[in-house]
Amino acid sequence: MAKEKLGLNTICTHTGEIKDEQFKGAVSPIYMSTSYQFEDVDVKRYPRYFNTPNQEFLSKKIAALEHTEAAMIFGSGMAAVSTTFLAFLKTGDHLVVQNPLYGGTSNFIREELPKYGIEFTFTDGYQVSDFEKAIQPNTKLIHIETPSNPLMTITDIKGVAALAKSKQIITTIDNTFASPIIQNPIDLGMDIVIHSATKYMGGHSDILAGAVAASQEHITTIWNVGKNLGGSLSDFMVWMLERSMKTMALRVKAQSKNAKKLAKYLEKHPDVKHVYYPGLKSHPEHKLAKSQMNRFGGMMSFELTDNLNASNFLKALSLIKPSMSLAGVESTMLLPTLTSHALLSAEERAKLGINDGLIRFSVGIESKKDLINDIENAFSQIK
Repeated sequence: MAKEKLGLNTICTHTGEIKDEQFKGAVSPIYMSTSYQFEDVDVKRYPRYFNTPNQEFLSKKIAALEHTEAAMIFGSGMAAVSTTFLAFLKTGDHLVVQNPLYGGTSNFIREELPKYGIEFTFTDGYQVSDFEKAIQPNTKLIHIETPSNPLMTITDIKGVAALAKSKQIITTIDNTFASPIIQNPIDLGMDIVIHSATKYMGGHSDILAGAVAASQEHITTIWNVGKNLGGSLSDFMVWMLERSMKTMALRVKAQSKNAKKLAKYLEKHPDVKHVYYPGLKSHPEHKLAKSQMNRFGGMMSFELTDNLNASNFLKALSLIKPSMSLAGVESTMLLPTLTSHALLSAEERAKLGINDGLIRFSVGIESKKDLINDIENAFSQIK
């Protein structure tokens, strides 16, 4: 059967698995060696070169899911971001970056790129026109994130990709919040897709990893820098990630279904001022999200009314975990001002609309009824 005709669950389960030729086991064997033969072999393998057996085969799964020719596995999402940026940008080049953006990526750009003499511009918004205004003669890369962290803004992927192609600018997208189960940016014209594989790919809050998927040409460019920076992932974690990705489609679909129900519930709640979720008809980019996503994901944010303390609300939860990170099978909430966007100044957060009452909600696979009961109990305790 041709790979392009395989279903999502089949790709997640079987593509990129290593056949156990010796013992015929049902799961991929793990190769922990850091030393491989270099003579009379087709591939000279070395862990830092991203080409151990487990690294090589898992990359095939990720490439298949993102509809690309190739992929790479990294030690973290930020390793994937930083290596990709440094692979395509040099002294004198200019980067256009979407605003709003994940705080870690924003901090890397502001703190590290000036050391290399790389210029950058954060857009005034996330409309295609905002990107067009920010482009300069030396712009070499445009980076977007959709849905964005934490306000779930939706950027027109096709529009930005078309704009960049008309000016021969390479495009990258952080597809973490959507996952390849929900959104495939390559099909919409983007050049390079980046993931924090810690999130939906890992899905169990026990793996730190990153991934990049693109054409073989672009992956080779990234590899040439990556082998020098050393951001590869240990083979045990690669094996763990491959195992976790077998259930990714099932998990993401269940989380998306739960999240849509929870978003509708919170939108009607008297103690909630606003809900940010692209699956709601009230979301300003709902139609756009519907056109480029096949579901709306398991992530949302919501603001409590001004008389309620968000920190106290999180402390009153018993089932939902007040915890950093996201996309695990368990539901979690956090305050972006203290976590994902803590590296930004109060003024920068205010410009993005991130205030102290904003709560980011990563919806898990628990019963919807149990999650609602936990939220109601928390409200009752703090009022």
